Amino acid sequence: MVKVLFVCTGNICRSPLAHGLMRARAEAAGLTVEVASAATHAYHSGEPPDPRAVAVAASHGVAIGDLRARPVVAADFSRFDIIAVMERHHQQALRKICPPGLQDRIMLLTRFAVDASRLDIPDPYFGDESFESVFRLIEDGVTGLIAHLRQQDGVGVTR
Repeated sequence: MVKVLFVCTGNICRSPLAHGLMRARAEAAGLTVEVASAATHAYHSGEPPDPRAVAVAASHGVAIGDLRARPVVAADFSRFDIIAVMERHHQQALRKICPPGLQDRIMLLTRFAVDASRLDIPDPYFGDESFESVFRLIEDGVTGLIAHLRQQDGVGVTR
């Protein structure tokens, strides 16, 4: 089973959206994937996703209200096969604390996106970008990630 961790700054907006969307889409695609999300900073540990993220996810039929914020921990680097981050500075922060030999697991979610015009998925928390537009960027990355997983000789595909 492939294990995917989504990471953003506080784990209340972008990474829970990616977590919930991946969980729903993987199930619909018949993929067995372990999915989690975490933060580079423990600002919101134990808190549910931002209500605006919950609302936009629900408007697309995705439930994320059960998720709770947590920081990335050392064990995550060996536990997860793919650590998909939302921004380059998340990637840099995680590479600084990642054990040697595991840094190739840390990658931008946009790496899998069909529309590769953006590297970073902006943080909608302060309102500079709408939650809907951020959801669409995350959806593009998650769709590409699922396609990537399906291409791997049956890895994670339930029969």
